[in-house]
Amino acid sequence: MNICSIITVMEVEGMSKQVRLKNGAVVPRIGLGTWMIGDEPAKENQEIDAILTGIRAGMRLIDTAEMYGEGRSELLVGKALKRYFKEGSRDEVFVVSKVLPWNAGKKDMRNSCVKSLERLGLDYLDMYLYHWIGNVPMVEVVDGLNALQDEGLIRSWGVSNFDIKDMERLLKIPGAERCQVNQVLYHLGSRGIEYDLIDYMTAHDIVLMSYCPLAQGGRLSKGLRENQVVCDIAKARGITPTQVLLGWNIRNGSTIAIPKSSSSDHIKENGAAVNIELTKAELEALDREYPPPTTKLPLDTE
Repeated sequence: MNICSIITVMEVEGMSKQVRLKNGAVVPRIGLGTWMIGDEPAKENQEIDAILTGIRAGMRLIDTAEMYGEGRSELLVGKALKRYFKEGSRDEVFVVSKVLPWNAGKKDMRNSCVKSLERLGLDYLDMYLYHWIGNVPMVEVVDGLNALQDEGLIRSWGVSNFDIKDMERLLKIPGAERCQVNQVLYHLGSRGIEYDLIDYMTAHDIVLMSYCPLAQGGRLSKGLRENQVVCDIAKARGITPTQVLLGWNIRNGSTIAIPKSSSSDHIKENGAAVNIELTKAELEALDREYPPPTTKLPLDTE
C-alpha cells in the first residue's frame, strides 16, 4: 500500500484515536504545531491551506503561542479558523496557546491572554500553557491561570518545559491540581523524560504533549528519518519514516504529538500516523538503535 492509499484509509477511519484529559476533554493524539508558521507573508495561503487540511483530516488540536513570530502565528491560525468556521463549529477545534514567562504575573497574564484571543479571533482558549519558568512566583502563575479559567477566557491550562522537580514544586501549590498537560520536547533521539518525568506525570494524570516529535529544526532531524532501522520498518510496512517516528511517539496511547508542517501533503502524512501501532519487535529494534535513558538527563529543548 502506498502513502496516498494509507492517507485515504486513515481519513476514512476518522483519525479516531484520542487522548482524554483529566477534566474530561477529548483531544486528538496528533495535532498541529505552528512554530515558525506565519513568519513569511508569501506563504500565508499555503500555510492556511495546510492548517485547514489538518483540521478537516481530524487533527483538530492546534498549538500556538504569543511568542511565535511575536503573535504572527496566532494571527495566521486565526485566519485559518475564520475560514473553517464557515463550514464547521468552534467546539470542533481545540486551540492551545502559551503565555511568555515575563507576562505571567496575574495582571499581565490576563492582558496577554486577551491579546492572543484577539489575534485568534476567539472568545476562549481551550488550553493555555505557561511557556517556561520565569521569575514570577509560581503561586501567582497558578492563581492567574485559575482566574482566567474561572472567568471563562480559558477552558483549561497546563505548563511547558517543566522537568520533574518543576512539576513536584508546581503540584504543591493549592489549585495546581487543575494542570492538565506538560508540553516538552520528546522524540526518538531525545528520550530523557522517560527516566522519571513521564511516570510522575502519569501518576498525577497529567498528559504529555510532545513538541518537535520529529526533531524539527534540531540536529537529529535528518538522521532520524534516514536511520536504517527506521527506514527498514517503514519499508516493511509501506509507510514513511516520518510515520514510524510519530507512531513511536504516541505509542503509549496517552501522548499528544504536535508536529509542525506548513505543507498540506506533509500534514496528511503526519495525520495518517495516528493509527500506526508498532510491534514489540519493532519497538525493541528502535530501543537498540536509540536506547532509553539509564540515568537522569537534563530536560532537552532542542
